[in-house]
Amino acid sequence: MKKTLVEATVNGETVEFLCEPRQSLLETLRDVLELTGSKEGCLTGDCGACTVMLDGRAVCSCLVLGVEAQGKTISTVEGLATNGVLHVLQNKFLENASLQCGICTPGFLISAKSLLDRNPNPSEPEIRYALAGNLCRCTGYDKIVKAVLDAAADMRGQDKRKSAA
Repeated sequence: MKKTLVEATVNGETVEFLCEPRQSLLETLRDVLELTGSKEGCLTGDCGACTVMLDGRAVCSCLVLGVEAQGKTISTVEGLATNGVLHVLQNKFLENASLQCGICTPGFLISAKSLLDRNPNPSEPEIRYALAGNLCRCTGYDKIVKAVLDAAADMRGQDKRKSAA
């Protein structure tokens, strides 16, 4: 099958890659660009394990064709850390024990980042709604929601203990 040349920005870097017209963005990221952080879960857009940001919007990469990335900006979980320093969301997931097997974690992190980019001070119901497209079979959701609340407070520069008093 003939491959198509695609130019995109992935995690801040301009990249060119070849992909088949039928190949999903998830397959392209994992198999062509070797960015394996986004996980293959359901391949139907129901679990959120493959969530990436496409032009700032959280999408299931299993439902987007690789060729649709032409000229777009893609952010994956690999792009969260900066110069080897974990993003505050990643640190809060660790501190709150918000992960177990790790299959769902990249999708949750990207969905949470997308939310916090749009709304730096979300309520618990807003967080739960934003993460509703991500499924976890191991942790339950309370620790994940707590991690996002803590990250939001830190990103706003607030001391959680003072705001709780």
